[in-house]
Amino acid sequence: MATSHRRLAVTCTGTALAAFLAAAAAAPVPGFASEPGGTGTSGAAKPPPAANPAFGTFTDSGARGVQAIARTQQWLGGTDLRVGHTYLPGGSWSDIEGQVDFLQPWAQWKQARAGRLFVLNVPMLDDNEGHVPDDQVRAELRQGAAGQFDAHYKTLAQRLVDIGVPDTVIVLGWEMNGTTYTGRCGPDPASWKAYWKRIVGAMRSVPGQKFRFDFAPSRGKDAVPWTQCYPGDHVVDIVGMDSYDQPPGTTFEQEVKQPYGLQDHVDFAAAHGKPISYPEWGLFRNGDNPAYMRAMLKWIDAYKPVYNTLTDYCPHGVWQCKQNPQSAQVFRDALYGRGEHPVQPPSQPTAPPTEPTKPTEPTKPPTGGQDCTELSLGDWLDSWFGGTVCIPLSWWQKWY
Repeated sequence: MATSHRRLAVTCTGTALAAFLAAAAAAPVPGFASEPGGTGTSGAAKPPPAANPAFGTFTDSGARGVQAIARTQQWLGGTDLRVGHTYLPGGSWSDIEGQVDFLQPWAQWKQARAGRLFVLNVPMLDDNEGHVPDDQVRAELRQGAAGQFDAHYKTLAQRLVDIGVPDTVIVLGWEMNGTTYTGRCGPDPASWKAYWKRIVGAMRSVPGQKFRFDFAPSRGKDAVPWTQCYPGDHVVDIVGMDSYDQPPGTTFEQEVKQPYGLQDHVDFAAAHGKPISYPEWGLFRNGDNPAYMRAMLKWIDAYKPVYNTLTDYCPHGVWQCKQNPQSAQVFRDALYGRGEHPVQPPSQPTAPPTEPTKPTEPTKPPTGGQDCTELSLGDWLDSWFGGTVCIPLSWWQKWY
């Protein structure tokens, strides 16, 4: 009975869904800064940072991604981005074990301030983007389910504990309902689910760990319904979804209503008593689409995911992608100045900050010439006067 009540609380169908979508298309995002002309850009007080959804933007996997967080926050007027999100490379098992020099900058960022969240996508098989055929995937999934790869995940778990991020959110085998990755579910869902359980068991066996495991399919059916891959409530902590603005769905309403879409996602999570997340979202095949951006921000505000990460490079992004200026403005206006020390928004939209340039020497006023005579007083006095002293010719002419 408790589950059914919770489901009613998050389900949006019929008239309610139509009203939600109409509001998303027309109005500023509730709980966010308003768009130009509204109160959000007038310097009005924002909610306390802790009350805001945990936002992040993915810009790069390595140390450059860590560095970009501060620069993105600057573009957002000091807004706190509390999510640091990266992906382990999946070319080899040593990659999946998590090299310390790769993980360390993220751990240091997370530890530098309370309330930050570190999210790590972890492949389930090596050669993760190698276009491995189904029969080989099937064989390797069965090997994994039998425990042959447990040691790699214990090594990863121990390293995460050792570098001080034992509470990492692990997005394991993401977009498993598709065809892109080697660790996909379609070739053998039963073995995939058994293998997920083995990995979770191996990582949870490491002393000191506090990991949360995020089951994150891509929106829609794709190659296989993602519900067929769900491994069970005892080995899943968060039900996520990667959702880009692309077919099937030319409108946000279609993305909500499609089979295995956004509505089915929140309903499924509620039925299983799990919070939700959006590890990846952003623009894609429908181009620069401010209506999508506005509606997705409203959706996030309404359903309160544990975290969400906008993929911020072209064609998906806003700060790093100049081909989406209208969507960038919606995103920036919605999140602007939500830090502890917000700044006033600029009167005009500004471009993403560029790499800092070397400071230039200040231009010195012209000295000498027919109207002025320099006096050589020595370096110390010149410094004290702030520069070379110049006496106008008219002063001399007054006495001679």
